[in-house]
Amino acid sequence: MAEPKNDDFLDDLAEAEAEELARTGEEITDEAVALDELRAERDQLRDRYMRALADAENARKRSERDRREAEQYGGSRLARDLLSVYDNLKRALQSAGEEQNPASAALLEGVELTMRELLNIFARHGITRIAPEVGERFDPNLHEAMFEAPVPGTRAGDIIEVSAEGFQLHDRLLRPAQVGVSSTPAT
Repeated sequence: MAEPKNDDFLDDLAEAEAEELARTGEEITDEAVALDELRAERDQLRDRYMRALADAENARKRSERDRREAEQYGGSRLARDLLSVYDNLKRALQSAGEEQNPASAALLEGVELTMRELLNIFARHGITRIAPEVGERFDPNLHEAMFEAPVPGTRAGDIIEVSAEGFQLHDRLLRPAQVGVSSTPAT
């Protein structure tokens, strides 16, 4: 007669597979958690790297802008100080024009040449004169009102006298032109 089959072997095999599956499932879960942590750390490092790159680029642009401004406007204090030299040369030429004797002709020519050279240097370095004319409109961005007076035949806000010329360095005002302005004429 035939002996009964031993099913214990199959039960042991099923248990072994279940244990192996449980152990592998734990390993997969641990590996998945570790992988998720590594991905989060990678994303955080990538974000920090991109921010550092953006900061470096902003710093480069800022330093380039500062360098350009220093190159363009660095001499503004010297330019402001030279404006008094211009004013004095202009006053000398105006006073010499009133009374000119032959003995001072050479001196007058020297002052004119010095004035011309100073204006050439101003132009070379981007300094422009603001020379308003009588009758022009007052512009508070370029002019400084020294006084206001009612003058018949003018409108309020017209320039009636120019006391001193103004100057700009590129697009920045070094000194406003000093002017007298007409107020509304009394009727």
